[in-house]
Amino acid sequence: MIGIAMTISKLKNTAGFTLIEILVSMTIGLVVLAGVAGTFTAHTRQNNAEEQIVQMQQNVRAALDLMVREIQMAGYKPNGGTVTGVTWSTSQLEIQADMDGNGSINTAAGSEEDIIYAYDNVNFQITRKLGSSGTAQLLADNITAFTFSYLDANGSATTTSSSVRKVSISITARTAKPDPSFTSNGGKRTYQLSADITPPNLPL
Repeated sequence: MIGIAMTISKLKNTAGFTLIEILVSMTIGLVVLAGVAGTFTAHTRQNNAEEQIVQMQQNVRAALDLMVREIQMAGYKPNGGTVTGVTWSTSQLEIQADMDGNGSINTAAGSEEDIIYAYDNVNFQITRKLGSSGTAQLLADNITAFTFSYLDANGSATTTSSSVRKVSISITARTAKPDPSFTSNGGKRTYQLSADITPPNLPL
């Protein structure tokens, strides 16, 4: 009997958690978890937004770099011949260069002697076509504007192909996905790059 009494006494004196203590602990734990989850979510969104911006900028720079290099070759004709160089147009940017030096321009599909850039405002893309009979290929997407102008030797706008001495290009791109923290423009950030190219092979 004495042993049983001592056991009961020990059980009564054993410390434990009350229901209120458990609820308070769970509440604190949930608050901490919510804070951690919120921080993680915000960090993830920020990383995604930064990644979108980097991709957008790289997209524009790569497209512009290629165009600048190819426009600088406009009018190249090592052995003479007829080469327009830059063909004036409001809908496309066409450049020609006699890459094989045979005195003429090959406009067949796939020819790098006749390159045409155009803007697809339906799909928000810049396309690049090799040869006037070639198929337009995607150069850059998520492009909201692609504008170009032609200047003569005096720096004035011209509509005559033979007078073109400089080409000015401007490209505006947007991020592929919206950024929840950016309220303007439907959540899509934009980026613009411009360049003035004076092909050295065009006559002064």
